[in-house]
Amino acid sequence: MPRSFSRVPRLYVDAALHERASVPLSLSQAHYLNNVLRLNAGDGVLVFNGRDGEWRGTLAGEKRSLALAIAERTRPQPSALNLHYLFAPLKHARLDYMTEKAVEMGASRLQPVLTRHAQVARLNFERMRANAIEAAEQCGILTLPDIRAPLSLERMIAELEPDRLLVFCDETADVKDPVAALTQARKARQGHALAFAVLIGPEGGFAQEERTALLKLPNAVRLALGPRLLRADTAAVAALALVGAVLGDWR
Repeated sequence: MPRSFSRVPRLYVDAALHERASVPLSLSQAHYLNNVLRLNAGDGVLVFNGRDGEWRGTLAGEKRSLALAIAERTRPQPSALNLHYLFAPLKHARLDYMTEKAVEMGASRLQPVLTRHAQVARLNFERMRANAIEAAEQCGILTLPDIRAPLSLERMIAELEPDRLLVFCDETADVKDPVAALTQARKARQGHALAFAVLIGPEGGFAQEERTALLKLPNAVRLALGPRLLRADTAAVAALALVGAVLGDWR
């Protein structure tokens, strides 16, 4: 995010953005800008919709009927990183944290995967989307991830594209240097469009038959994330940071 805009409030809207557009705000958005941030008509707001880049707008209208008058585009829409984050569902607070961090790390899809030892089977998708939007607003991100309905591990394996590299995180893996393993995978795929996925299992770990099925995939890289056992939400940050640094757009 450009430093000159870092103190300007950012807002996600689900409306087309272009010069001279007028974008109505919801009551909750109007309350936030008016009563929490204490903004007034004429104050500036940066706005994005995940499709048209980022735009500068100004507040217009009355308190209960505020709108944004769109003036100019400040940043074009970037290409999304082709990164799918696959995860065993977590309980509320840890799922909130994981969703925020996956968005910050550039995940283009959030895909819950049901495994034998998973402790949670139902998810609040509206809450996940709200957390994704909040993370994008606060961190200058322009692309929101596609949040999918849960799949069984078997169906996830069956539907995984043949050319997508799967980084499969497993505390029982023998790999001692995950950076070296990912670097080797990157070199092996030179000349191919880089599409990859990160899979984090449940805190109870993968069942042996699940490991066996994953290891049969031709493009799977099995990694341990260091000498300490990590909670699933901590493992998400560690794995996505590794992938971003070696395979993704951190380089």
